[in-house]
Amino acid sequence: MAAGMTGATTPTTALSSRPVPYWRLSSFYFFYFTVVGAQVPFWTLYLHHMGFSLVEIGTLTAIQLSTRLFAPNLWGWIGDRTNKRIFIIRVGALLTALAYAGVFLHPGFWGIALVMAGFNFFWNAILPQFEVITLQHLKHDAQRYSLIRLWGSIGFIASVVGLGWYFEHHPLEQLPIWVTGFMVMIMVATVLVTQPEGERTGGGGFAPFLQQMRNGTVLMFFLLCFLMQVSHGPYYAFFSIFLQDEGYSRTLIGGFWAIGVLAEIGVFLLMHRIIGNFNARTLAIGCLLAGALRWWLTGYFPNHTGILVLAQLGHAATFGVFHALAIHLIHRFFTQQASGQGQAVYSAFCYGAGNAAGAYLAGLIVQAYGGAVAYYAASVLLLLSAVLAYFLFSRVDQTQR
Repeated sequence: MAAGMTGATTPTTALSSRPVPYWRLSSFYFFYFTVVGAQVPFWTLYLHHMGFSLVEIGTLTAIQLSTRLFAPNLWGWIGDRTNKRIFIIRVGALLTALAYAGVFLHPGFWGIALVMAGFNFFWNAILPQFEVITLQHLKHDAQRYSLIRLWGSIGFIASVVGLGWYFEHHPLEQLPIWVTGFMVMIMVATVLVTQPEGERTGGGGFAPFLQQMRNGTVLMFFLLCFLMQVSHGPYYAFFSIFLQDEGYSRTLIGGFWAIGVLAEIGVFLLMHRIIGNFNARTLAIGCLLAGALRWWLTGYFPNHTGILVLAQLGHAATFGVFHALAIHLIHRFFTQQASGQGQAVYSAFCYGAGNAAGAYLAGLIVQAYGGAVAYYAASVLLLLSAVLAYFLFSRVDQTQR
């Protein structure tokens, strides 16, 4: 990775003959998702270790995720109006680190809630805007986005596996130190990336965005993305605690998270071919059905390591294919003037509202009935979503990609 970052353009065998800052773009995704790899598996364990109840953990997770309801739209609007996306990304990276530093004060429940709300408000300024920058660099090679994005998956694996082993031998209280260090590396990575010359996306206002949002296919897919993320509530908020209660070590917990992302990497390597051979409705329904099976296996066979591994491989569909398909559709259906707001709605409604609702509901279910029931509920939700997709999701003509 270090050697590759010195290069300014991608090899022609990887993307195209057009100069693209492949390694600089990839380095951002790598370090961004080391933070995600530290926070997602270990943050709830950290809170549990610090004495918070399951309902409090679910509520805290919902609070921090709820910032996605408005923050991405605000930053997306600013980015589209000013076209200063790199500046927004760099400032967002700095303020994210400063807000997160409040964890070191060891505040109580509401203090942690305030810190995480501030952290996520600025954190949500970064990725949607960087997605736009990446697609601007790629231009007509947008289907190759997944070859850059896969470095985020590699960073996530490095983080969850490395920290899983580390926390077997060191206290969880050190988690904020690691997260802060990774955030510093994100700030360095943002300095290495520049906005493509000649790109001007600002000044469009809400009119182009609202016009493109009237597309029924886009609305339906956003709804399905929302439901998919609601189903991930027990996973993102309580999967690590669920495994810990079943007797798994922190090393194995990190390994389970890594397996899911390894499957995701495989999808990103092949996604440009997958999108070219299947229409959006088929891919969406397939992912929803795979998700329903994944959550049922997770809840019913928590003591069977092999089956849990199989369930984690389902992450290739429930995140890998679904996310890449969403990015592809957003790039297709939103113009340059509305691209930032399109990414923002995806982040806000699908990941923000979806994850927040899922985490909060999962906390209530886990506290009252146990972790397995939460996964059964998630499975039923995706089965119903697949039926909805079958009847209502409009067929997308992939020849226009």
